Amino acid sequence: MARVVMTLRIMPEDIEVNLDDLLERIKSVIPEGTDLGATETQPVAFGLKALRMNLARDESLGGTDDIEEAISAVEGVSQVEVERVSRM
Repeated sequence: MARVVMTLRIMPEDIEVNLDDLLERIKSVIPEGTDLGATETQPVAFGLKALRMNLARDESLGGTDDIEEAISAVEGVSQVEVERVSRM
């Protein structure tokens, strides 16, 4: 069975959101069986920064819908965008 590797871009609600705290809250809601890889902050505009994170999971667990829903429900998250999905 293959693994699915994905890159997500998470936008905070505003520039006042502490991205380190937001990342910790996101880590706690990532569905079981999903491995968190590299994370980084990425400047967007006007002082706003986004979180980018790489995740991997077994292909049998499905797509990204459950991950997107879990992260979207975290306080301080405005938007979750899937930038890339590939099989490994």
